[in-house]
Amino acid sequence: MLTIGLTGGIGCGKTSAAKIFAALGAAVIDTDEIAHRLTEKSSPALAAIVKQFGAACLLQDGNLDRAGLRKRIFSDHAAKKKLEAILHPLIKQRVISEMAAAHTPYLLLAVPLFFETGAYHDLVDRVLVVDCDESQQISRTISRSKLSADEVQAIMANQIPRAERVKQADDILPNQGEKKDLEQQVENLHRRYLALALQQKDGDGKHRPAKNESISNF
Repeated sequence: MLTIGLTGGIGCGKTSAAKIFAALGAAVIDTDEIAHRLTEKSSPALAAIVKQFGAACLLQDGNLDRAGLRKRIFSDHAAKKKLEAILHPLIKQRVISEMAAAHTPYLLLAVPLFFETGAYHDLVDRVLVVDCDESQQISRTISRSKLSADEVQAIMANQIPRAERVKQADDILPNQGEKKDLEQQVENLHRRYLALALQQKDGDGKHRPAKNESISNF
């Protein structure tokens, strides 16, 4: 099955794009959603996190204090690596399982830190980067969360630079305008991916169009 890796910096609109693709009939597997499910109350993964970081990473009701843990790992590189060692293998295992169960012409694998982790290159045929300028990233993230500008910039500092994301992309989905503009561009990409999925099915599965071909054809 044709698999598109979907990524982008914080606040670029990955979730909005994924919802539009899903509404058009594409399967979407989101690693953030999987991580959230894996760390629900009383889960084995949460028990492993508590064993590593202590009960202070829990809320009073026994759920994971996601905001508190997020702040900790962004200020402590060693803690970040320890958390990744717990979660990343479990997440990838679940991704592979959900990919095997998908039955759509193509699917999107949404990985916010696709380039940073390097763990999913072997599972995708193309990489689609949702892109906007950095000022929009900051303003959008602040408006939807309780994070400050400094906190958002700290998160951005842990992601590869915008220019590098764009350079490594096969396809780029600009998201700097209105929602209708994003919808139109997603519809264009959807048609292109359907065509590529058909080529893959009819051929040897090795066809890989040039970078940004799916944008330039419309």
